[in-house]
Amino acid sequence: GPESSGDGARYKGRGLIQVTGKDNYFWFAESIGISAEEASEYMSTFEGAAQSACFFWEQNKLNQWADAGDILTLTKRINGGTIGLEDRIKHYEHALHVLGV
Repeated sequence: GPESSGDGARYKGRGLIQVTGKDNYFWFAESIGISAEEASEYMSTFEGAAQSACFFWEQNKLNQWADAGDILTLTKRINGGTIGLEDRIKHYEHALHVLGV
């Protein structure tokens, strides 16, 4: 909506994956039986942050890219671009090392 609607602040990135925008809030909220406005508050909680990330992950079928170790495609699917890709790859490789994979 227009700036005066307050939608920018209401539907800003929240959750572990930073779900953003009124449409994404609407779809997440519908999946758990609440309003988009209620989702705005819920996603600020630990449970809501985790649940919204799981919803986004499942809706966008990201497991196939994660299972393949395709950080480039995951980054593009989640962020729409490749900003931070090198850092993400570094952390991914470190996690694999720590986990002994």
